[in-house]
Parts: sequence; C-alpha cells; structure tokens
Amino acid sequence: MRVISITSGKGGVGKTNIAANLGIALAERGKKVLVWDADLGLANVDVVLGLSSRYNISHLLSGERTLGEILLEGPAGVKIMPASSGIQEMASLNEEQKINLLDELDAYDEPLDFLLIDTAAGIGPNVMYFNVAAQERIVVATVEPTSIVDAYALIKVLCEKYGLKRFSILVNAAPDAREAGAVFRLLTEVADKHLPVVPALDYLGYIPRDEAVPQAIRKQKAVLEVYPAAEASRAFTALAGRLVHRPPESQADGNIAFFWRRLLNR
Repeated sequence: MRVISITSGKGGVGKTNIAANLGIALAERGKKVLVWDADLGLANVDVVLGLSSRYNISHLLSGERTLGEILLEGPAGVKIMPASSGIQEMASLNEEQKINLLDELDAYDEPLDFLLIDTAAGIGPNVMYFNVAAQERIVVATVEPTSIVDAYALIKVLCEKYGLKRFSILVNAAPDAREAGAVFRLLTEVADKHLPVVPALDYLGYIPRDEAVPQAIRKQKAVLEVYPAAEASRAFTALAGRLVHRPPESQADGNIAFFWRRLLNR
C-alpha cells in the first residue's frame, strides 16, 4: 500500500480536483483507493464529487464514530474520508488527536492499494504533519509565478526543517507541455541554487488546461465521470498509469507513518 500526499504552497491550484480524479483513475485500474480530505476545517472532496456526508473526521477524533463509519463511497468504488466544514479547531491537531488518527488508520483492516491525502495549502502544522507521515509527496503547481514561488517555499520547509528529500512535481492547468516543463525546470534550478541539501525532484507530468474541468466541477462531478474523453481525463488516466508502474518509495523520510504496522509487516 502506498500513502501519497497531494499538496501545494498556494491555494486554488486544483489539489482537490486532482486527488478526486486521480483516485478514480487508479480505481478504474482495479486499485483499492481511499481519498482523505485533510483540509480538516474546510471540507472539499465530498463537495466536488456531489456526496453528502452525515459524519466526518471530527466525529472520528471525538470517538463518536469509527473510520469505517465515516467513510463515503465515491465513483468507481473510491472511498472518501470527509473533512469537517467550518470547525476552526480542526485546523491544528493536537498530539493526542494525531496519535488517535494513526491508531484509527492502523485499525482499518480493509485492503487498500493507495491512500491519497489531499492536504490544505500552505505550510501550517497540519500540512507539515500529513506530508511527513506520507510515504510519497506530489507537489502541485501551476504556471502562475505565485504558485511556483509557494511550491518552492513548501519544498524548502519540508526539506530544511523536516529532512524530506524526495518530491514529485505535477503541473496543473498548463497550456501545453512546454510551459509545464518550464515550471519544473524553474523549481529544480531554484532548489539547486538555494537549498544546502538539494532534494530529488521528479517530474510527474502535467494536467492540461481544459474547459471540461470547470464544467464538471459546476456539476459537482469528477471530469473522468462526465467527460471521460476530455483531454484532462486522458491525462488523469495516464498519470494513474505512471504511478502504478513507478516503484514505490523504499522507505519513508520521516519518523512517523500512516499504517506503520502494515509497512513493518511488508
């Protein structure tokens, strides 16, 4: 099983849409997938997919419900762990809540191939925690200069303060392959020049700018559901293929990990 965070420095770059569609694309390849909405105070994944949740992660952390009881089923059988909405206290978990989360995830005994963690934007405590606990990290950027600067800032903090050294870069809503590649090269050059320990940046590709994506969002559906032949849908399918065929990270960077018992048994 692989635990992958989908993260960014800047908000509004399409992380949630990527997590939802990538989860569906992986499920369509026969993989068991759980998408975790880890923007804990501002629920998004269930909204994007048009799902209604009676319970969410706040009920899990309070002990009112188990993980299995709060999960929703999305398209293609993808499991969704919904966040809470408008609960400010969820924006920063305390140590007890973090330990409870690790225990709940370890107690979940359904088979899983991928856990995709849709983090909040920025460099807040929850964002750092989920990125450190993941085995792999996908940093999402767009061609906008502010997005590139904030993506570098996120990588810098995770590298210098938390010792993480491996990041995959995914460029979203790019006009074409040339501009997407330019974003990756710029991030690589800046990291090489300014970081004392140069992280390994891997180019995961790009999702093209496609009017089908906002149209699907307005319908509260994944673009893969309603426009499977769209250019963006084909890109998500290809991205899932690259992840499936790419060897997983051999070891975690940090000293915490979700599903650590399963990782030890593996």
